[in-house]
Amino acid sequence: MATERELSDFLKSVEKRAFKRSLYHVRNTEAALDIVQDSMLKLAEHYGDKPPGELPMLFQRILSNCTLDWFRRQKVRNALFTNMGDFEPDGDSDDAFDLLEAYAGPEGSEGTESAEDTVGRAQILHEIEAEILELPARQREAFLMRYWEEMNVAETAAAMGCSEGSVKTHCSRAVQALGKALKARGIRP
Repeated sequence: MATERELSDFLKSVEKRAFKRSLYHVRNTEAALDIVQDSMLKLAEHYGDKPPGELPMLFQRILSNCTLDWFRRQKVRNALFTNMGDFEPDGDSDDAFDLLEAYAGPEGSEGTESAEDTVGRAQILHEIEAEILELPARQREAFLMRYWEEMNVAETAAAMGCSEGSVKTHCSRAVQALGKALKARGIRP
């Protein structure tokens, strides 16, 4: 069982190498720092009671998983804004509209996009980001947690300190507000 001192010494000994490893993977200083910090917190929180000899392998696995999670979030964020779908939900049910499916690009279109399409998508992304900033705080928070951070309804509700029904309502209203605002800007599927 590792003592607090052994855990602290271990984390100090690996922080610089872990940062460089993450930086080489993600090529973003802030993201690399976040990945290393998250990895260290997870090790301390979940595995701090393990013997000191097990810490290096556990930490490397956690660091790898955190890096993969970062890439998955980036892929989702990019997919969200690859191809604009219809923001309007079909009916009153939350299950009738899946934002990720609405934004997913056509299958088999990887690598076939023209420069004009790429620039157009970048402009649309900029306009979407501007509209997200205009959402009321709770709607923006719920929307980002659910669709950018890939948290489920229960996790989002716990993080926001509200009911699952409130999360669904905030997300639904955010999606409708974004759809209307973007259509008003002339952005259509």
